[in-house]
Amino acid sequence: MSGAILVTGSADGLGLAAIRQLLADGYPVIGHARSKARAEQLRALAPGLDDVLVADFASLNEVAAMAAALADREPLQATIHNAGVGYREPRRIATVDGHAHVLQVNVLAPYVLTALAPRPERLVWLSSGLHRDGNASLDDIDWISRPWNGFQAYADSKLFDATLAVALARRLPQVTSNALEPGWVPTKMGGPGAPDDLDLAHVTQVWLAEASTPETQSSGGYYYHQAPAPTHYAVHDRAFGDQLVEACAQLTGVRLPD
Repeated sequence: MSGAILVTGSADGLGLAAIRQLLADGYPVIGHARSKARAEQLRALAPGLDDVLVADFASLNEVAAMAAALADREPLQATIHNAGVGYREPRRIATVDGHAHVLQVNVLAPYVLTALAPRPERLVWLSSGLHRDGNASLDDIDWISRPWNGFQAYADSKLFDATLAVALARRLPQVTSNALEPGWVPTKMGGPGAPDDLDLAHVTQVWLAEASTPETQSSGGYYYHQAPAPTHYAVHDRAFGDQLVEACAQLTGVRLPD
């Protein structure tokens, strides 16, 4: 073990399951919640977890403050970018920064956290099988002019997450960066009728963060249940990845350090 593992969005669902597994495996863990109330809820649900950062990903200033707080800690072994919102928003909801809520929470916030926080050894990005329905276009990714489509906005965001994982594997060779899909599972986001196994959904993110097997030493991969999985063609398109990183920089005013 070479440092703590940060799990964003860990007050419930897959993030909470990952926290519990990491604690059971003996790892030092940092949790994250969007409010103080949810942070207290997380501490109650994950006995042994003492360190919880509070930041609402709908505010990039709060994300920047979280990154600054991480600078005061020991270097991280891994950051699991688990925080996210789903596809049921009936209209474009603007954050305090003016961005589409789905785009900011799912994509821009983890990008900013990655750019501003000290680099961990490993980055783990939660995508979705729905990323294969994403639109490989960067025209109006903030849904300013397009008619709102909640499903498409979510699918696009998960395509962007997987693409960022691979793009950062190229740009940050000293960091191992991978993405995964947990399956369609019956969480608050997935809904009660989701057919996949909830008990397996958090396993791959923990596996990639702990990096205890030879398979987890590679970078730029995409996984489902600890095995390589097919992706949208754009995920491994170098030009698209570079353009996406630039789009994130333009929208947030934050650039990845050299």
